[in-house]
Amino acid sequence: MDTGSVPVEEFAGGVDLQATVESGQSYLWGREDGRMYDQPNAHGGDAWYYSVLPATETETNEPEVLRARQADGRFEWEASTPNAFERLEELLRLDDDLDAIIEATPEDSLIDEAYERYRGLRLVRDPPFGCLISFICSAQMRVSRIYDMQRALAETYGETVTFDGETYHAFPTPSQLAATTEGDLRDLSLGYRAPYVQRTAEMVADREADPNEARGLEYEAARESLTRFVGVGEKVADCILLFSLGYLEAVPLDTWIRTAIEDHYPHCERGNYTDTSRAIREQFGSEYAGYAQTYVFHFLRNGGEV
Repeated sequence: MDTGSVPVEEFAGGVDLQATVESGQSYLWGREDGRMYDQPNAHGGDAWYYSVLPATETETNEPEVLRARQADGRFEWEASTPNAFERLEELLRLDDDLDAIIEATPEDSLIDEAYERYRGLRLVRDPPFGCLISFICSAQMRVSRIYDMQRALAETYGETVTFDGETYHAFPTPSQLAATTEGDLRDLSLGYRAPYVQRTAEMVADREADPNEARGLEYEAARESLTRFVGVGEKVADCILLFSLGYLEAVPLDTWIRTAIEDHYPHCERGNYTDTSRAIREQFGSEYAGYAQTYVFHFLRNGGEV
């Protein structure tokens, strides 16, 4: 077992683990007490959270359990394999300088209010395949339902691992999901998304396409690359770019961001996704526009007003 803790003040700009993993940007984390998304506006809590990486995403070729929480001013972790802090630093972007990111964001009353309320919320860097499947499932769904779908996929098809006396389920590998049928996935309440998930998993398992192939491409070319996957349009592609592949300029035009455009930035509405996306990215500060997007999304979804 790998355990440890560091003072929260060591992270530039702080960290709010609860806001980070319960803000609708990742569905690959869970709460040990089973209360994920039970408290919509919660942040700054001390619950234990966990994520289980499949063997294909680890150096040890076995599933890896990561547990973390923050309490009494410290960030604590426990893990089933060594070098846990390095993995957590990667997955939770703990090395991002939030102070510098916020300083680089243009002054704006909506963004400023969101940053103030949820200071310490960080973007995630989810494994690409899990992120891809999660956001294929996200269409017209509440965050709690998206989360439930990913839990069901893990518990039904993912490899199990025992850690500290508890059984955990890794997110399924492409091969594990490719071996399912549309009917199997509909039985897990994926609805019309079932064939999209099965076919996309098949594409990755058969090496017909891989979300990692978008890495290093110019931003809009990377977004276009991801739309090859069944069930992935421009908005879902932007989610994968932002929450997995490190494109911090990406701004997914979801319902809440479109509401923000309508209410606060009507000049950014250009009548199509590509041009509106360019305009709102510029409004939010281009380089770190995805950070502003995530804070605004979480703020508005939880009833924030300016």
